Amino acid sequence: MNQSKPDSEFFERVVQVNRVSKKTKGGDRRSLSVLVVVGDRKGRVGVGLGKAADVQSAVRKATTYAKKHLIDVPLRGRTIPHQILVKYGAAQVLLKPAPVGRGVIAGGAVRVVVEAAGIHDIVSKALGTKNKASNVYATMEALKKLRKV
Repeated sequence: MNQSKPDSEFFERVVQVNRVSKKTKGGDRRSLSVLVVVGDRKGRVGVGLGKAADVQSAVRKATTYAKKHLIDVPLRGRTIPHQILVKYGAAQVLLKPAPVGRGVIAGGAVRVVVEAAGIHDIVSKALGTKNKASNVYATMEALKKLRKV
């Protein structure tokens, strides 16, 4: 029996790996922070942040969190139902529906989220900041606020 079968239905992508350190009395404590996007490419997507001493453990923690906090994205065919502009911290993300065959026109962080959600045709622009984590969270907020029209 293959126990990992349910996990294989998810698309997982590591967006960012950060080395973080904490000053303690005994010296520096170094660890890694990993941002992971998980989706089933059928309208469900989640994002998780995991922190651990090694990358593998941090990725595992992040994917577990992301799978527990999936959101449903309303789709109209292969695109989103309407245009949306969301500001989340310093990040601002604009998502626009696109005609069939247009493809995913999006920058790195936004592209990963919309592809994991299963959106095939979309035009987007990340405004405000180049921070990948902020742009991922802003994109998630935008997808949460979409309404079926």
